[in-house]
Amino acid sequence: MWTAFREGAFNKGVQPFLGYFFMLEDCEASNRPVRVKEPHFKVFPEFVGASYMKRYELFCRKLIRERHYTSASFITSDSINGIKGNYKKPANDLTFSILAKSLTSHVRTFS
Repeated sequence: MWTAFREGAFNKGVQPFLGYFFMLEDCEASNRPVRVKEPHFKVFPEFVGASYMKRYELFCRKLIRERHYTSASFITSDSINGIKGNYKKPANDLTFSILAKSLTSHVRTFS
């Protein structure tokens, strides 16, 4: 998408909004540390001993910092409360409201 935008092949020069929404089941398996294997290269230190939940949080943050996405949201929920619409926000900088506000702001540029 960003290459198409850079080359002028997308949306007549108006920067696109790219949002990433990720929801992870909050369960024992997603909260326990994951073993690291390094047969070909070293893993970044922040991933060593990190759970899947922490890894996805770091991943979403990297998507924004490296400008692959405009905004990202990362939420979790368990299998019982998720059906009721209840969820948790593991990271204050990756909430759905931030993604929604960012998208709303982007949409306003067209009106």
